[in-house]
Amino acid sequence: MSRNVLVLAEIRDGGIRSVTFEALGAARLAAEGGTVNVALLGAGVSVHESALREQGADRIYKVEHEALRHYTPDAYTQAFAALLKETAPDCVFMGHTAIGKDLAPRVAAKFGWGLISDVTDIALVDGELVFTRPIYAGKAFQKKKTTEAVVFATIRPNNIQVGKPDASRISETVDFKVEFTDLRSTVRHVVRQSLGRVDLAEAKIIVSGGRGVKSVDGFKPLEELADVLGAAVGASRGACDAGYCDYALQIGQTGKVVTPDLYIACGISGAIQHVAGMSNAKIIVAINKDPEAPIFKIADYGIVGDLFEIVPLLSNEFRSALITS
Repeated sequence: MSRNVLVLAEIRDGGIRSVTFEALGAARLAAEGGTVNVALLGAGVSVHESALREQGADRIYKVEHEALRHYTPDAYTQAFAALLKETAPDCVFMGHTAIGKDLAPRVAAKFGWGLISDVTDIALVDGELVFTRPIYAGKAFQKKKTTEAVVFATIRPNNIQVGKPDASRISETVDFKVEFTDLRSTVRHVVRQSLGRVDLAEAKIIVSGGRGVKSVDGFKPLEELADVLGAAVGASRGACDAGYCDYALQIGQTGKVVTPDLYIACGISGAIQHVAGMSNAKIIVAINKDPEAPIFKIADYGIVGDLFEIVPLLSNEFRSALITS
């Protein structure tokens, strides 16, 4: 059964977010030989067409407008809704990001569709799409199918494999015009707090600290290890509440949910609130002085000891290994 699929391309800091390519991979599976369309919204976004084409887009609907330079609910909802009417898709995919979590329910409600959010896997079973998503703070997973005419889903970053780019692919670009009405908000300027490292949501490696780091300076060894590994730095809520780091680093049920290839937990006890945000990491390494810390129950590898001794040793070993390689 061939399907017509529409994917939202998400642009951040002048580049396409990796989750867009994951959504394109899911779209190619779901399409079963049908058409994969991409909604490319923004201002000055033509530079991204080739990357989208190489990753599987058959047709790119480009909506260029100053109102779309920065995300606002009004402008994006109007533009995306217009594209949905134009393309009449069978499936709609976008990232389970700050934008996706805001835009998807707005658009789904506008059209009266159901929404499957935070999808970690998509499979074809007897011609039907089956979606896997976590429940109960990641303690269990449920598989869902939809009887809706349109399948609408958001994809959790770092879960669906990205296909290899194919420079020989051919796609069509459509310059799509939208007449915006009654826009209630306008973004004049965006000031980002620069943490100088990899985005947590899409990081392949995360070095995270808890109350065990003891101070702001206690994060310095973790930052050094992160620099060596090309990793992001994260934190537990306890570390954020204690003022050791910014809340932008918080991982957990009330922070960011991450799925890296490698998660290194330093001085983190393993409270359920934190575990809910990182338990689906592919490999978890825990460093803690307390051998009874709950974090060891979910860790693939555990190191019992003082993080201020162990983390610098790890940095030196990884640095040496990278130099020799």
